[in-house]
Amino acid sequence: MILHDWGEIEYTQAREKMQKVHTQALKGQENHLILCSHPAVFTLGSDEKKSFNVDVVQSDRGGSITCHSPGQNVYYFCFLVQNPALFYKKVLYSFEDFFMKYLPDARYDKKNPGFYMQNRKIASLGFRYSQGVSLHGVALNVDVDLFFHSQVNPCNLEGIIATSLANEGVKLSQKEVNAAIVQRIRVNFDDAV
Repeated sequence: MILHDWGEIEYTQAREKMQKVHTQALKGQENHLILCSHPAVFTLGSDEKKSFNVDVVQSDRGGSITCHSPGQNVYYFCFLVQNPALFYKKVLYSFEDFFMKYLPDARYDKKNPGFYMQNRKIASLGFRYSQGVSLHGVALNVDVDLFFHSQVNPCNLEGIIATSLANEGVKLSQKEVNAAIVQRIRVNFDDAV
C-alpha cells in the first residue's frame, strides 16, 4: 500500500489529485491510501437532490451532505477492488477495530453508512468505483468545530447531530488517530483486495 499524506488541502484540489492517484493505482496495480483534512466545506453526494441553506460543493461520491473541516481526518482509498462488498467490509473492520479500542459505544449503521453513538454521528463513509479502483472514503471527526458541523444534519438525517472523538472524551491527536487507523487498514487488507 502506498501512503500519501497531503495535510490540509482544499476539497476540490484534493478531488483532482485523487483522480491522478486513481490513475496511478490503475496503471501500477497498487493500492493507494490518501490521508488529509479539508478547510471548512460542505460536500453533496450524487444521491442527494435536496438544496441546503449552506454553500455546497458537488461531489461524485454516493450519499447526501457531508461536512468537512479542520480537525477531521479524511481517508481516501484508491484501492484495487475486485469485490466491492468485500472491500467495504475490510474498510468497516478497520474502523470497527479502532472504535473497539478507543470508543466501544460507536456502532456502524448499515442503513445510514457511518459510525454513531445513539443520535451522534462521528464518521461518514462514501465510496465510488471506477474501472475496478475505489474513490473517496471515510471522514472521521477527531476534534472539529461542532458549531460549524451543526449547520446541517449529518447526511441529512433527522435527529442526528455531529460529534467528535474529543467531544466523546477520547484525547488523541489527528496524527495518533492516523497511525492507529493506517495500522488497522494494513492488517485488514493484507494489501490485497
